[in-house]
Amino acid sequence: MKFVDKNRIYLYKWYYHLRSGEDYMESIFEKADSVRSVEDICLQIEAVILDGRLKPGDKLPSERELQTQFGRGRGLIREALRMLKQKDLIEIRKGAKGGAYIKNVGLSNISDSLSLFLKQKDIEPDKIIEFRESLDRTITTLAISKGSREQKSDLYKEALAFYERIKDGLADMNIIGETDRKLNVTLAKMADNPLFLWVIEAIQQGFSSYDYALYEEETFRIATAKNWHDTAIEIMNEDPFKAHLYISNHYCLLMKCLD
Repeated sequence: MKFVDKNRIYLYKWYYHLRSGEDYMESIFEKADSVRSVEDICLQIEAVILDGRLKPGDKLPSERELQTQFGRGRGLIREALRMLKQKDLIEIRKGAKGGAYIKNVGLSNISDSLSLFLKQKDIEPDKIIEFRESLDRTITTLAISKGSREQKSDLYKEALAFYERIKDGLADMNIIGETDRKLNVTLAKMADNPLFLWVIEAIQQGFSSYDYALYEEETFRIATAKNWHDTAIEIMNEDPFKAHLYISNHYCLLMKCLD
C-alpha cells in the first residue's frame, strides 16, 4: 500500500486555495441532512460558533467551500447564510476581503438556538416540565435571598394586576402570553445571574405552546393567575418553602392541562 503524506496533501490543498484566491479551512462540518438541509446547515454553523471553534471576527469558508463541506447547492447555502444573518450571528461584508464573518453572540442568539434545539429534538413535555420546575425553584430561592424589597413588591403588584384582569374576564391570548412572559423574566432578573435569565428567555420561546394551554380554558386561566399571585406573596414574605409549593402547583396545573 502506497504511503500517503497527509501534510503534503494539506499543502496541496492550501496551494490550490491560494491560487484560487480563497482562504483555506479544514472541513469542520458534516454533510447536511437531505430533508432539512437549511436547518441542518444553520445548526452546524451555530454549534461551532457557540462552542468556540469559530470566534467573533473569524471568516466562514467561501460559499464554494461550504457547498463542498455540506454537500449542498449554492441556493441552500445562501438561504442558510441569510437565516444566520437574520439571527445576527454573522455579517456579510463586501469588497476584496468580503464574505461571511462571525459576530459576537448576544442574548437573543442563545435564546434562538436553544429554542430551535428544543423544537427539533421533540423533547417530551414532562421532561421540559420537570426541568422548568427545578429551574424555577432555584431562581425563586435566589430571588428571595438576592432580590431587593422594591423588586419583590413590583413582582407582587404585577402578579396582582394580572390576576385581577383575568378575574375580570381578560381572554386576549396575546396579552396574557406576554404578561406571563414578563412575570417569568422579572423573577429571573431578581436572581441576579445572567445565565438564569438567558435560559428562562430561551425556554419561554421554546416552551410557550405548553404555557399557552394554561390560559385557553377559563378555569385553568383563573387558577394559574391566582397561583402567580400567591407565589409573588410568598416571595415578598421571603418564605421559600411556601413559594416552592406554589411553583409545584403551577406545573401540576400544566400537567392536568396537557392530559
